[in-house]
Amino acid sequence: MTAYATGPFADWLRLREPADADARSGELVDLLRARLTGTGPAAATGGIGGPAAGAGAPGLTPAGEGGPGMLVTGSSSVTALRGDRPWVVHDLGSGTGSMPRWLAPLLPGPQRWVLHDRDPGLLERAGAAVPVAADGSQVRVLTRQGDITRLTAADLADADLVTASALLDMLTADEIARIVAACAGVGCPSLFVLSVVGRVRFDPADPLDAEIAAAFDAHQRRTVDGRMLLGPDAAAVAAAEFARHGMPVTVRPSPWRLGPQRAALIVEWFDGWLEAAVEQRPDLADRTAGYARWRRAEAAAGRLTVTVGHDDLLAGVE
Repeated sequence: MTAYATGPFADWLRLREPADADARSGELVDLLRARLTGTGPAAATGGIGGPAAGAGAPGLTPAGEGGPGMLVTGSSSVTALRGDRPWVVHDLGSGTGSMPRWLAPLLPGPQRWVLHDRDPGLLERAGAAVPVAADGSQVRVLTRQGDITRLTAADLADADLVTASALLDMLTADEIARIVAACAGVGCPSLFVLSVVGRVRFDPADPLDAEIAAAFDAHQRRTVDGRMLLGPDAAAVAAAEFARHGMPVTVRPSPWRLGPQRAALIVEWFDGWLEAAVEQRPDLADRTAGYARWRRAEAAAGRLTVTVGHDDLLAGVE
């Protein structure tokens, strides 16, 4: 039987969830929602939301007016298109369910989320926290335990949308190719967010930063049980795979910007970042001992800010 470190990992997911929510691209949500609901430029070719809406159709604020996720009116346009049929969203590598907690309240209309993960303990936690849609409609949450890298188009056949958060950089090229093929086989939009891209910036900076970052990136690309992980190359590989299947792709940066208000997350992230770098390059251990103490002290004193680069990817939406 496979053992899962559900508790510690769930604690980490809980700690990072507010920073994840702040970082994810609101622009891509606006494009996605316009496609799903049949409003705005993203629906100009019809698509799964129904016929294209004319200029000035109700639904969304323009980008920059009110911020991402702001509805101008109720869900009458959505109801006209779909009746009572819910959006079906398959979320891959769901963990404790941060993606539906973030995205479901930004989408109007009833929704059914199917959360996929291999860890039953995480899925139990994810299924217990049910969000509400933007217009107050019901959101149902179902869970499915299994290997997400073996999902096929048949497994996702009812999907209006496929999502994932902080997943791609932990996969291999073959695994990403299979997931993209499954999504492309369904033909629905896919929103994959928060893929690590290998950009880290500290303020104040230190000469060791770049060397440790390079070691961490090499660790992200390591081979584990015969699996060659893509790490910071994953988002670009996924984008190329979607393009190979003829699906339009939009990529936007989604960096964590961590300051004094998130000192606990900085320290937890920093310890894992440094530990991975030293595992990859044991020669760094002695050289980074003083560096680590200084960084932790700066974070505790509110004098450290960190920017951690990610990319968000939206496929299947013009």
